[in-house]
Amino acid sequence: MAPHNIQDEGPADLEDKSAAAEVRPPTPPPMSARPPRVLIIGAGSRGRVYGRCTLQSSNGVVAAVCEPDAYKRDEFVRTFIWPDAKHPAPEGSSFAGWRDFVAWEVRRRAREAAGDPGVPEGVDAAFVCVRDEMHHDVVVALAPLNLHVMCEKPLATTLADCVAMYRAMAPLQETKVFSVGHVLRYSPHNMMLRKLLLEDRAIGDVLSVVHTEPVGFWHFAHSYVRGNWRKESTTAPSLLTKSCHDIDIILWLLCSPQSPSSDEPPHLPSEVASSGSLQFFRKSRKPKAAGAATNCLSCAAEPDCMYSSKRVYESTRHQGLETGNTRWPMSVVLPDIESFGGDIEAARPELLKRLAEDYDASTPQSEIDARNWFGRCVFESDNDVCDEQVVTMRWDEDPLPSSRDAYADAVGSRGAKQATFHMVAQTKRQCVRFTHLYGTAGEIYADSRTIEVEDFRDGARRSYRPKLESLGHGGGDHGITRQFVLAVDRVKNHGWDAPRAQREFIGCGLEEIVRSHAMVFAAEEARTGRKIVDWKDWWDEKVGTISG
Repeated sequence: MAPHNIQDEGPADLEDKSAAAEVRPPTPPPMSARPPRVLIIGAGSRGRVYGRCTLQSSNGVVAAVCEPDAYKRDEFVRTFIWPDAKHPAPEGSSFAGWRDFVAWEVRRRAREAAGDPGVPEGVDAAFVCVRDEMHHDVVVALAPLNLHVMCEKPLATTLADCVAMYRAMAPLQETKVFSVGHVLRYSPHNMMLRKLLLEDRAIGDVLSVVHTEPVGFWHFAHSYVRGNWRKESTTAPSLLTKSCHDIDIILWLLCSPQSPSSDEPPHLPSEVASSGSLQFFRKSRKPKAAGAATNCLSCAAEPDCMYSSKRVYESTRHQGLETGNTRWPMSVVLPDIESFGGDIEAARPELLKRLAEDYDASTPQSEIDARNWFGRCVFESDNDVCDEQVVTMRWDEDPLPSSRDAYADAVGSRGAKQATFHMVAQTKRQCVRFTHLYGTAGEIYADSRTIEVEDFRDGARRSYRPKLESLGHGGGDHGITRQFVLAVDRVKNHGWDAPRAQREFIGCGLEEIVRSHAMVFAAEEARTGRKIVDWKDWWDEKVGTISG
């Protein structure tokens, strides 16, 4: 049975208490006699989210975890796999690393084939939730095990790795499903928005989209200035690590066929342009009162700084230690925070010790790159990813012969259109996205909670408030987990072939997954080269025949 204290972990839910009363968790699907058994690789924030959603919203069970941190690993086992403290967890429940699991699974299968008694049951599927730059190696290593795989976004940190992962997994498509953590596709809000646009044609044909992701001023500082995703050289551009699923949702609305089962080709963009830079979190913006200080705990300007690590992680201002919060971001800064049993004063010295950690010119670069520095001055960090970026995608008319019969004009849904995406760090909102959509017959405003439709044809104004299944990406965390596990269940227990389960539950294929990532890399080339990229020419040159 799922523990009752499992909660969402992420930035948006900590900032939007008003929405908590609206949350209506989904009812789990009926359990099969042999429920899908899943492995979670990486017991950080995202691994915990998928573990929780598997137990709360799917008809699967969490059977094993891979995690190098002993405290995180043991706590994950207690919470999601084996809450019985009086007896040891079954063999194969936890591993210090994914390589250990792969080696164990190879041996387990050999024992099973030899007819050895007492061989533990294996897993059917894996959630890959390690650091972004590790995704490629893990997924490629899992391919020979022939498991169903859900890889957290982004798929990989380079285009070459994305294509290599496609080629590793493509031969398995007839028997296994594959998903990537583009959770926005699976929230009730975005599913309703897509239905209004493509099925109901609530505003006619889409002409223009303006989509904004407000990251949040202290959230950006936490993750992209002090945290894991601060440097392109060790991870990837922020457009990929933070906003690849925003680019994906735009392509899902404007590019993909209405039905995943359709033979209709996607309406591909013609060109992409982008501009952006690291505007604010740089040394030139450092307050003069801070002097030469590089750490908040030794800085004269700390009491008045909105990015003070004590203000963010210790005080009540932003869900710090004094609020009693043990979830994100505290579980990232102090991974063993729950071991203090809610005793704030016992945890405080350890937190301040972590925040006092710093580096100087004598610190090896490999050590600096290998970890987070949550007490570091945000104007003295080694971050280089954009804190402000705009991407513009443009489509030319590309009508199909069928458009002549299905629509009132010759182009229909494949007419000329444009989409603009804006990622901005300096906002109060945290990841609560909002979108303006303009069509031939109306306009829509959507803000992650509500959808407002203005119909020019009859003057009607309609408001929709989709159900909110959780505060994690508006229910997208629950949705993607449920759909992935259901797909695995249909293949394992109900005689479905994998392509059918992929279409009906995952809703997109491998090539579409790679395409949305490729758009990010094309946008980055446009930004850094200060040019407009022709999409077809770029794809032919950089990707070519992807299945080759």
